[in-house]
Amino acid sequence: MERAGPEMDREVPVLLVKVGRYPQSHSTVGVARSFGRLGVPVHAMVEDRLTPTAVSRYLTRALVAPTSGCEPPERLVAAIREAGRAIGRRSVAVATDDEAAVLLAEHAEELSPFLLLPPVPPALPRRLADKGELAGLCTANDIPTPRALAPRDLGELRAAARDWGYPVVLKNVGSFSRLRRPAVGSTTVVSDERELLTACPADSVPSVLVQEYLPPEHAEDWFTHLCCGPGGEPLAVFTGLKLRSWPPGAGVTTRARAVANPPLAALAARLCRQIGYSGVADLDWRLDRRDGRYKLVDFNPRTGAQFRLFETADGVDVVRALHLSLTGRSVPQGPQLARSFGVGQVDLMSAAVTAWQERRPPQGIGPHRGTERAWLCQDDPVPALAEAVRFGGRVAVGVTRRALSGSRRPGRR
Repeated sequence: MERAGPEMDREVPVLLVKVGRYPQSHSTVGVARSFGRLGVPVHAMVEDRLTPTAVSRYLTRALVAPTSGCEPPERLVAAIREAGRAIGRRSVAVATDDEAAVLLAEHAEELSPFLLLPPVPPALPRRLADKGELAGLCTANDIPTPRALAPRDLGELRAAARDWGYPVVLKNVGSFSRLRRPAVGSTTVVSDERELLTACPADSVPSVLVQEYLPPEHAEDWFTHLCCGPGGEPLAVFTGLKLRSWPPGAGVTTRARAVANPPLAALAARLCRQIGYSGVADLDWRLDRRDGRYKLVDFNPRTGAQFRLFETADGVDVVRALHLSLTGRSVPQGPQLARSFGVGQVDLMSAAVTAWQERRPPQGIGPHRGTERAWLCQDDPVPALAEAVRFGGRVAVGVTRRALSGSRRPGRR
């Protein structure tokens, strides 16, 4: 099924650049579908030839280049360079994780013979992906943000949590550290000092950011997805409301709705202009109803997982806007469409857990008109099958591990 969209330069291919192992990524599938439907060739760095992205009908070629993110930077850059060389002509690079975005920016000169890249200041993506640096950038640019601290030791961490009051949020500080030496598995909410010490043992130096917790009864989760040209000039800005996540309350988006929010769009655009950010980005905000301010929680200098939620009446999404800009074409400025977004079985899990926690029937899990599904679609069904197989395998492994762990406990026979 070919969808209408802007007139793209089909002679300029796309390279999906990724660092680390996350084969079940719906953002990479979304990029392949977005460009492939318009006839733009898409090549992707993948873990193996059976990932959901690799089996998409819209992918021109899967370039098997498995990485962990723990390799020396020069090896990772060499892998990106070889992928670009394999395509045979300069390609628009689309980063799908923070580490890839950092490497593309810091090694832009070396990679430019193979890749078309936005003119972002080389050090900026690393600073934005670093949670401690982001807090300082927000303060310097008059952007509201929750209180945050990268503690020097456990004593400073405990003092901050006591001063602000529990619960507090713990996050891995930097982009590569989350892969090499993760302090927490993902964004973690700790409700008391016992949970804090479990997450950050007394014999370790905490490589975490502690952030003020904004209670859900007084907050809403919003995000902006955008693409900026040279100097941070916005080319496309979208706003949406997060409805559910996995894990509930602190994880990746599983259900969302596109909602036009001009004040939030203007706030995000102002920040990008002031710092000179160029390229695609995904910004997470929390509306604090206690003071009426949108507070920036995360700035991801790459394609967001749910970017396909957003599209204009002209068929522009953020990655299409990037391609148009880097190939010297204008970006149509139509209004964003009213759409919703769902992530299959993960959203069903989130809905079930949320309903159980809140003691109410599950909400918003049926089909809705205008829903963009992360996996299942009529014109590209195989990625959904590949995802289901991998998802089932992960569940089976998890159940087996818990069963074996339980059978080894003292007193069990």
